[in-house]
Amino acid sequence: MKIIITPDSFKGSLTAIEAAEAMADGVRSVYPAAELVLLPLADGGEGTVEAFVRATGGQRMTTAVSGPSSPSTANAAWALLGPQGETAVIEMASAAGLTLLPYELRNPLNSTTYGVGQLMLAAAHSGAKQIIVGLGGSATNDGGAGALQAMGVKFFDRAGKLIQRQLSGRDLIHIARMDMQDLSSAFSHLEIRIASDVSNPLLGDNGASAVYGPQKGATESIVAELEAAMVSYSAVLKRDAGRDVSNWPGAGAAGGLGAGLMACFSATMVSGIDLILDTAGFDEKIQGADFVFTGEGRIDSQTLHGKTISGVVKRCQMGGSIPVIAFAGSVVTEAVATLGLSAAIGIAEGLPRDEAMRNAGRLLSEAAARFMGTLVNDRKTTSSPNSGRSNPYTP
Repeated sequence: MKIIITPDSFKGSLTAIEAAEAMADGVRSVYPAAELVLLPLADGGEGTVEAFVRATGGQRMTTAVSGPSSPSTANAAWALLGPQGETAVIEMASAAGLTLLPYELRNPLNSTTYGVGQLMLAAAHSGAKQIIVGLGGSATNDGGAGALQAMGVKFFDRAGKLIQRQLSGRDLIHIARMDMQDLSSAFSHLEIRIASDVSNPLLGDNGASAVYGPQKGATESIVAELEAAMVSYSAVLKRDAGRDVSNWPGAGAAGGLGAGLMACFSATMVSGIDLILDTAGFDEKIQGADFVFTGEGRIDSQTLHGKTISGVVKRCQMGGSIPVIAFAGSVVTEAVATLGLSAAIGIAEGLPRDEAMRNAGRLLSEAAARFMGTLVNDRKTTSSPNSGRSNPYTP
């Protein structure tokens, strides 16, 4: 039996690699003879750099940058791909990710993408001809202003004074003008591609503040404040960068970092999961597979929109209807049928969040083992000449 094990990270508890190894341990404990192919994935968020490095043998780099909340710092990961290091890959989550902040400090009014801009500068100065920026898992809602500031864009308040502090979500309302003349020349010949898992616009009920603000610690009143600030900021982007990107799909990604990069660099947006699946040679690797195991922290309505699980299911359907079994910390049942999964298994239903996060590896391994046990028993039953049962998991 050939099984492809290809999860995303379980945010805050397991990396994609750790999740894949936990699943593999569970499978082997029941069915040691299984042929397992481990292919940890990402969709543009946490783990994107590692996924590219594993797929291509690229060179992993680390740069010390400002963290998501001043005065914090982060050792942010990025990578150089290709024989000459012509492509740089960065993930904004490693510089401004939500998991870098303790719960009590999560507030998108105070968080900044400044460190992301520093990371992009490091990639630009490496000599790369292209930068892929993985957007996802952000703690921010600053429209990318902090990142642009780090790369040389100047922002001025209504009194005409240069804003020198690192810009965060609460500062956008005070920006009256931006000046791109001192934008680092290192970006002049660079192509910037955004690998994103969302298609939300910048503003409105489906925008960055309304949809993702609460996930980053924003209360209802904070969401309203963030939205008002973003409306003001988008008008400045339109006038001074020359592009009205507020309603472009993906402009709301990573708290509006997508908007800032598209407005100032003409960055193009690509599906993060599709880009990584293509780079990893996923379509070739699943040939002859009996099952694909995948997973992430939660399966819900957001899973449908460019997340790893939905990308994996689509490829498996195109590749011959290979059954996809998804594991997650929690599962919203209504989302499962729409995704087209053969099975969705919650590994921590009923457990307190802290306990589930702390024991995620063991819980995931045990869930994979239980599924394999059921599968092996079903196959034994259906192979009996006296059995009239059918096995719903048989390819």
